[in-house]
Amino acid sequence: MGAFQSKSSDNEMNKKDFLKVDGDKITLRGEEVILKGTAIGGWMNMENFITGYTGHEHQLREALKDVLGEEKYEYFFEKFLEYFFGEDDAKFFASLGLNCIRIPVNYHHFEDDMNPRVFKKEGLKHLDRVVDICAKYGIYTIIDLHAAPGGQNFDWHSDNATHKASFYDHKDFQDRTVIIWEHLARHYKDNTWVAGYNPLNEPTDEKQIRIVQFYDRIEKAIRAIDDNHILFLDTFSADFSHFGKPLPNSVYAPHDYSNYGFPSTPELYTGTKEQIQIHKDAFKRKTEYMRIHKSPIWIGEFGPVYQNAHDGIPNWEKVNDTRFDVLNLQLDIYDKARASWSIWVYKDIGFQGMVYAGEETAYVKLLWNLFQKSKKLAANKWGADDKYTKELFKPIEEWLSTNAPSINQRYPAKGGVNDSWSVKGHLSRLIKNILLSEELVKEFAEYFRNKSKDDLNELAKSFHFKNCTQRTRLNEILKADSKRSEKKSEAISEK
Repeated sequence: MGAFQSKSSDNEMNKKDFLKVDGDKITLRGEEVILKGTAIGGWMNMENFITGYTGHEHQLREALKDVLGEEKYEYFFEKFLEYFFGEDDAKFFASLGLNCIRIPVNYHHFEDDMNPRVFKKEGLKHLDRVVDICAKYGIYTIIDLHAAPGGQNFDWHSDNATHKASFYDHKDFQDRTVIIWEHLARHYKDNTWVAGYNPLNEPTDEKQIRIVQFYDRIEKAIRAIDDNHILFLDTFSADFSHFGKPLPNSVYAPHDYSNYGFPSTPELYTGTKEQIQIHKDAFKRKTEYMRIHKSPIWIGEFGPVYQNAHDGIPNWEKVNDTRFDVLNLQLDIYDKARASWSIWVYKDIGFQGMVYAGEETAYVKLLWNLFQKSKKLAANKWGADDKYTKELFKPIEEWLSTNAPSINQRYPAKGGVNDSWSVKGHLSRLIKNILLSEELVKEFAEYFRNKSKDDLNELAKSFHFKNCTQRTRLNEILKADSKRSEKKSEAISEK
């Protein structure tokens, strides 16, 4: 590891220097710490909408390797990982008063499917680099296994190219995940700037009890090596109803996306009493488990998406104003509950990020036409506006519901953003987000054909902080919220 392993002044690990769960608070040396920050999604776990490709990460990588060849493929991704997050990013993030970054990672960095259980040491190169850079600027990190062997959920963000979460059906996938976490725990057990481990992101266990059993197992495996770090435990749809007593030194982590922050919003957010109450009720429901057990709250993901001038929406700036209002409401709810949070996401190509690769960068200019095409086809699920495909798919949705009515109760049932768990959502996943998307990824890769190393360097460098555009109002809101916490902490200290 790097030079910032511990805040202790001596060489021996001081248990007091680790963040700990104490009742309903996360604490450091007995003092409450509220973690506020973001996630580096799209980096060590690539997601299609974040960097504009379609399909799934392993498909993207295979297609680019075919086009570029092994040497240039390795060069491009090494540069991409290097530029996507560096010291300038950490310095900027710390300037906002934020103190924690969640780092989603894909298991492919640590082992190969054709060589399982053999841990790749080079997989820690950039993770170590970013953990150390963040530590230098006083930023905690949470390591999040966003994509586990077999797919712990059925969506693109676990790099699962099917609509089944095989993780729960094959013990071998679970065994391999335990081994990965044992390696990570062994490597980071003395690092006090790592706030903790997020063993699985949004696990979709149809039977719901298997994820509870796996958490019991992974907790024992990690604790046998590292009994200092907090575990941040996700579920799906914020449903903790099958969980018993909280595991020791663990934080249970709901995600809290608002329907009013997406293109498919039922109506624009205007701050009516009813709309405000919807958000308060959602937070209350999603945090019921924490309140019953008097444990800390960490909102592992939340945040609106934003429109731009190219979306064909005449009032796109007004729409964004309403989404910033939603964000302010949610932050106010979290503040009153003294909840920690991690907004999604730090950097992308202009959809949701705090900073993003600008339109004049080499990467965005090269792929602009494909970005617009995939948007109109709704090839990528996240935040998709299906106005161009709605009428095409509607008869098939009705046909499915009529001839196989049980599909209306197919797991997971209705709810969530973008009707993602309705008949419409299940159909879109199979046809648009899987079949169509995996074909379009071949088209994406063709844009890279015959590119030189200099070309590839410029493309990757589009994500360097100096080449990114700041989403100024978003960052001002987050900075103001960090100041609000500082004032409360000062007031508590004075008492």
